[in-house]
Amino acid sequence: MIKSYFEILRPGINTTLQDEGRANVYHIGVPFSGAMDKRNYLISNSILGNNVNTLSLEFAYQGPLLKLKTGKVCASITGDVIFNIIRKNSKIEKGECYKSFILNSDEQIDIISTNRSVYGYLSVKDGFQGDIFWGSSSVHTKSEIGPNNGKKFSLNEKLYLNKSQQNFVSKKIKYQNSKIEFIRVIKATNFDYFSDEAINNFFNKEFYVTKLTDRMGMRLEGPKIENNCETNIKSEGLVKGVIQIPADGNPIIMLSDHGTIGGYPKIAVVVSADLDRLAQTTPGSKIKFKLIELPEAERLFKLYNFETENIINNLI
Repeated sequence: MIKSYFEILRPGINTTLQDEGRANVYHIGVPFSGAMDKRNYLISNSILGNNVNTLSLEFAYQGPLLKLKTGKVCASITGDVIFNIIRKNSKIEKGECYKSFILNSDEQIDIISTNRSVYGYLSVKDGFQGDIFWGSSSVHTKSEIGPNNGKKFSLNEKLYLNKSQQNFVSKKIKYQNSKIEFIRVIKATNFDYFSDEAINNFFNKEFYVTKLTDRMGMRLEGPKIENNCETNIKSEGLVKGVIQIPADGNPIIMLSDHGTIGGYPKIAVVVSADLDRLAQTTPGSKIKFKLIELPEAERLFKLYNFETENIINNLI
């Protein structure tokens, strides 16, 4: 039996396969990885009735141009994404995010770009094929772990589907990507290394997201944050969302593919509820931080999960 697959006519920027990520391997230097915007990833699969942790295609800025070969597939795209569906008669249909659509053999998806955001997600019914490495099929390009030899997709490669679909039921979700005024954080382990002036600057002045931002981390520029101790410390464990302050005083926020240890002092940690919207912040955008306490961060995370579940349960 011939398997259904997408032929990649344009790979786009940083197009990889991602699921929820791999846990419990920090001790061997492998980060969690997984979808940068977990909520949009979950919504894209929920529209299709897929199980949690079904493998999806993540893209950044410009997305891929894909041509389906053999069979047909039910798909969905989430995020603030501009895309077209190119039918076999060359008719171009404007794509609609958060709504399932059908694609037949030799038809194409042209994911033109994200709009005022960074990441988008393409999911298909029953998911993409991908080998499992340490409990996950997420690609980590720095260590070349995951499907496609742990690499981003390139021109003319094939992206295989688990199944070709016969039945199709149109589903959609009403969802509006939102932004928040502040990125909320809690104190990190080295918070006391920083002077009152540095802490005042960190929480009361704006930072800019630089172009030196990817799945590994986000570099900021703004008021220099100086510490009272050495600018390098003995390497310690890192988690997603932790904010390190290197010698130049410009914060670095660790994201999904971050290194598992680091030797820069850590001033704060972004709360889990704000990580999705942080990941979607484009270079040139302004960021302000707000300090909250751990109980409030836990409450926000519970609210985030409740809101996500509520969105997913309101399929039309």
